[in-house]
Amino acid sequence: MIDITYHKEGDYYIPDLYLEKDEYKKDYQIGKYGHLRLEYLKNYKKAEYTIMLLEDTLRKHIVDTDIQARERLEILMKQMLEKNPIDENLKDTDPLKWTGLMNNYKHSAEEIIFKELIYF
Repeated sequence: MIDITYHKEGDYYIPDLYLEKDEYKKDYQIGKYGHLRLEYLKNYKKAEYTIMLLEDTLRKHIVDTDIQARERLEILMKQMLEKNPIDENLKDTDPLKWTGLMNNYKHSAEEIIFKELIYF
């Protein structure tokens, strides 16, 4: 059984409650997709956010979402380059065009990731 301690504020005794620090993959640096998911939960899915926060599963959810999104981006980029290959000589001859094409592929892949993993 857990002993609850109290402190006095005025005429009332207030329980000393706090959330335990979540240690799930504590060395993992949350990236772009994890932060986007966290902001989405905070702003649009407040009930889910609160439940995850209270059940101490928020960090696990955010870290897992970030990892899945990064892996999905890598897979989608590889698939797009297999279907529509970009000539590697283009990188040397016209780097701006090559960069534009790669950014277009990345933007398309991120739109899929946002719909599947971030904003649902």
